[in-house]
Amino acid sequence: MVHPQTTSSALKLPADPNPNFNKESPMSIAASFTRFVTAVLFLIGLAGLATTVEAADKTSKSSVVIQISENNPAIWGLALNNAENIQEALGKDNVNVEIVAYGPGINMLKFDSEAAPRLKKASADGVALIACGTTMRKQKLTEKDLYGNIKVVPAGVIEIMNKQREGWAYIKP
Repeated sequence: MVHPQTTSSALKLPADPNPNFNKESPMSIAASFTRFVTAVLFLIGLAGLATTVEAADKTSKSSVVIQISENNPAIWGLALNNAENIQEALGKDNVNVEIVAYGPGINMLKFDSEAAPRLKKASADGVALIACGTTMRKQKLTEKDLYGNIKVVPAGVIEIMNKQREGWAYIKP
């Protein structure tokens, strides 16, 4: 039987490249443990934050402002349908809806307009009905000329701009 030739160098193990491996001091182990616990707590905190943000998104109200600037009963009806459909889809308690009328659209909010019966329902359902004070002044209208529960703002366009700046959605039917 032939035995392979062995040399003494073949039997030697290589030198330990890291003689301190697995020989950490108790302080080093404590520091590693502290870093690990800190990382775990940080990740738990991130998960909690994500859950909080998600919950806030689900509980915050949606808001929409609808512009009426045309003297057109078909457009008025469409705007009122939009308001009703939005409330139906999202739930009346989950959405703010505001209809802002200015220019020729102010006629929608007059007490004798074709839309008056529907304005009553919209207002009862929580839709805010807003009239432009500038338009009213130029057309020599008073609050007595308007349907009940109408809020008058200084300028309808500025009201819409402010709502958009606050993050409200904007619809112009």
